[in-house]
Amino acid sequence: MGVIRAAVAEFARTGYHGTSTAAIAKRVGVTQPYLFRLFPDKKAIFVAALVRSIEDTRLAFERAAEGAEGGEGVLQAMTNAYTQLLSTRPETLLMQMQGYVAVAAAEAQGDDLIGEVVRAGWMRIWETVHQPLGADADKTASFFACGTLGNTLTAIGLPASAGK
Repeated sequence: MGVIRAAVAEFARTGYHGTSTAAIAKRVGVTQPYLFRLFPDKKAIFVAALVRSIEDTRLAFERAAEGAEGGEGVLQAMTNAYTQLLSTRPETLLMQMQGYVAVAAAEAQGDDLIGEVVRAGWMRIWETVHQPLGADADKTASFFACGTLGNTLTAIGLPASAGK
């Protein structure tokens, strides 16, 4: 397992403040000093993990849309891709949620980096979904609203069927 994937798994579980770099190093099978040859500090590891999880989500939508035809076909393909991502790699979503939570705490202390990363990533995901849906703002918003329900159910440990 690579360092960033290990960081995603650890930060997804215990958040920025609850995750030690020792836990990340242990998961990946390297020493803690080795991590700091790759990254200047814990925040840089967190940001790299956050960027990776956002990009993995964006790529899942992009790939799904490429193979689909028509608005409803695209919508269903992206829904299926996201459902698959949540079921096989829930840490991807949980890492993003940890990032969302970290924004307010960091910005309250005058640190805007995490917020900038999250907002830029969210806009990239939005555009990746929005364009294949014919740039229809209502369809895009509806897609994200349903996705938010799925995110919440996943985060609290309920099956997707609980939202129906």
